[in-house]
Amino acid sequence: MDSNSELRPGDEGFDGFRMRLPEDCVEYMLFIIGEKSDDGLPSLEAVRKAADKKLMELAKDYIWQREPFKLETKIQKGSGLSYLHGTTHYGDNVEDEWLIVYLLRELTKSFPNLWVRVSDSDGEFLLIEAAKVLPKWLSPENDTNRVWIHQGKLLIIPLDDAQPNKNLTLTSAISTIKSAPSTLLHSPFIEAESFYRLEKYPSAITSSTHHALVTIPRKLAYILHSRPQSIAPATEAFYLRDPVSLKPLLFPSSTAPLIFPPTDLITISIRFTKVLYAQLKSQHFSPPPPAWKPLLHAAEVEAATNPTSEPAQKKLARLELGMKLTTGFELLCSGNKAETHPNRVVREVALLLEDLAEDGEDNILPTDEQIEKEWEDTKREDDDSWMGIDYTQFEKELAGSGGNTKAPKSGKKAERGFGDASTQADLQKIVERFEAFLNDENAGVEGAVLGDEDDDDDMMDVDDDDDEMDVDEEREDEDREVSFDEEQFQRMMREMMGLPGDDGKSSSAQPATTTTTIQDKGKQKAAVIEELGSEDDEEDEGDEAEKIQQMMHQFESELKGLGALDLDPKATTTERRIKEVGSSSKEQEEDDENEEEEVDIDYNLAKNLLESFKSQAGMAGPAGNLLGLMGVALPRDEENDSDADEDTTMAVEGKGKEKA
Repeated sequence: MDSNSELRPGDEGFDGFRMRLPEDCVEYMLFIIGEKSDDGLPSLEAVRKAADKKLMELAKDYIWQREPFKLETKIQKGSGLSYLHGTTHYGDNVEDEWLIVYLLRELTKSFPNLWVRVSDSDGEFLLIEAAKVLPKWLSPENDTNRVWIHQGKLLIIPLDDAQPNKNLTLTSAISTIKSAPSTLLHSPFIEAESFYRLEKYPSAITSSTHHALVTIPRKLAYILHSRPQSIAPATEAFYLRDPVSLKPLLFPSSTAPLIFPPTDLITISIRFTKVLYAQLKSQHFSPPPPAWKPLLHAAEVEAATNPTSEPAQKKLARLELGMKLTTGFELLCSGNKAETHPNRVVREVALLLEDLAEDGEDNILPTDEQIEKEWEDTKREDDDSWMGIDYTQFEKELAGSGGNTKAPKSGKKAERGFGDASTQADLQKIVERFEAFLNDENAGVEGAVLGDEDDDDDMMDVDDDDDEMDVDEEREDEDREVSFDEEQFQRMMREMMGLPGDDGKSSSAQPATTTTTIQDKGKQKAAVIEELGSEDDEEDEGDEAEKIQQMMHQFESELKGLGALDLDPKATTTERRIKEVGSSSKEQEEDDENEEEEVDIDYNLAKNLLESFKSQAGMAGPAGNLLGLMGVALPRDEENDSDADEDTTMAVEGKGKEKA
C-alpha cells in the first residue's frame, strides 16, 4: 500500500497505525464468524488444538528455519471480536511459509465457520502468485484485507462502488463477511494460481529433508539426537557469524574452554533441511578454529596423497562439515547465551548441557554399541547432487525440450534433470508465461501494457481532458507551420548515395538497409515532388528539385539492382550467383529451375537471422534466444566454413564493383 494513502491521525476512519511486518515474516489470523445463537459454533481453543493436532499429523519433528507455527488468542480493536493470531519468521526457507498456508487451508476444510487471512512482508502474497490472472481493478493499492481462505477456497471481497480505490480495514472486512458473504468473489483461475505451490504437499514435507554423515564430538551427537530441531539455530549462528563472535573460538583461553572440543569424534548421520544443508555446505570457513587444525591438516594430506581414493575425500568432507556444525553450536551456546535465547529449543539445549555438567558426561553419553542399537538411521547418507546444476540440461529445460527424453532401456537409469522436480516445474511455468507474453496478440506498436496503464486515461478529470485537447490542437498547428528544408534533404541524399557534397568532399557513409516497399518509395517520391512543385516561384528551387529527382531515380535503380526492392520471394540472379560460388561441383549439375522451386523462403530474413546468430560467436544473443523459443537449434559456425564465407563475400564485392 502506498504510504500516501494511509490514514493519519485526524482522518475519518483512523483506528491506529498499521503494524509493518519485518522481512521474511508471515502473519496469519483465524476468525470464527457466525451467529452467536448457533450451538455448533466451535470455540477458538478447539480450533487451536485442532491446528496443533493437524501439524503433528502432517509435520512431526519438522525443522523450522527460525520460528515454528504458533497461535495465540487476541481481541480485535473496535469490535471486541476474539480471534487466533500468529506470526512466523521463516528466514531463508520460504517453504516454511507455504507449509503454514497448506496447514491453514486444510484446517478451514474441517471448520465451516472458520475464516483465515494470511499475509507477509510483501503484502497479499497469494495474489502475487496469481498476478497473471487478476482482474485489473485489483491492485496492491486496494487489496489489503480482501483475500480470505474459507472451506479450502480463496475468496476476494469486491470493491466498494462509493470508494473503489480505498483500502479495506480489517473491521470492514469482517463486517462484510458477516453481512453479505455471498458477495465475495471466487475465481477458479485465481485460486489455482495462488495455491499452485501447495500441490506438492504433503509429500514436500519429507522431501525437503536431507541426511548427511558428519564427524562431530560425541557430546554434540547426543544433543542433536535429543533435540533435532536445534540444528536450525546452530546452522544460522554459523551462517551469520561475525569476527566478534568468532574471537573466543579463534583465540581460546583457559578461563573460557570450548563447550564441544574436537575429542571423542564419531561419524553419524544428521538430519537437515535442504536449505540448512546448503547454507552449511556452501560456506567457506578459513582459518578454522585452532583446535581443529591438526585434524583437518591430517585429513587434507591424506586426501591429497590419494586423490582418487573416495573414502579419503569423503572423510575430509565429513570432517569439514562437522567442524562447521560444531562451530555453530559453540557460537550458539557460548557465554551462557543459550539460557536466555528466545528460541525454546535453544533453552532446552542449555538445560541438557547443565545435566551433562552435573551428572558427568561418562554417565550420560551413549557408547558406540548403544548408538548402533538404539538410534535410527545412523549411517544414512542422501545424495546431494541436487545442489549442483547441469548447465547442459538447464539449457534444454529453458528451450522446453528437457522433458523430451527417450525412455531408458532396461537396466539403465533414466537421465536426471537439474535440481528437483519442483524446480523443474517452476522453470517450465516461467517459460510458458514468457512465451505467452511474446505471443500476446493484443500488444500494439507501443509495446506491452503493464498493470493499469491502459486505464489511466479513464481516471483523468474532465478539466485535464480539455487541457490535453488544447495541447493537441497547438501541436497540429505547429506541424502545419513546419516547412520543407530542401538543403537538409539534399545533403542527406548525397551522403546516402556517396556523392560529392557541395564542398567537393566525398561521403563514405555506407548505404543503410531498408525494408520500405516499392509502393512506399513511390509515395515518398511523390510527396517530395509535390512539396517541391509548390515552390515554382523561384528558379533555383526548380533546379534543385530536378537534381533530387535524378538522385532518387539513381538510388531506386541501385536498390533494384541489388534486389532490395524485389518482392519475388524466389532467389534473384545475384543470389543464384552467390550460391553458385559456394556450391560444390555436384550441386552445379542440378537444374536451376528445380532449385528455384525448392527455395520458398524470405531470403533476406533468413540471411539476417543467420548473420545475427553468427555474430553472437557462440554466446547468448537475441537471435539464438528467439530461435530457441521456437524450438530451432542451429549448429555452431565451424572453422572450416570460414574459407567458403570469405570466397562468397569476395564474390559479392566483386559483382558490386563490376556493376558500379
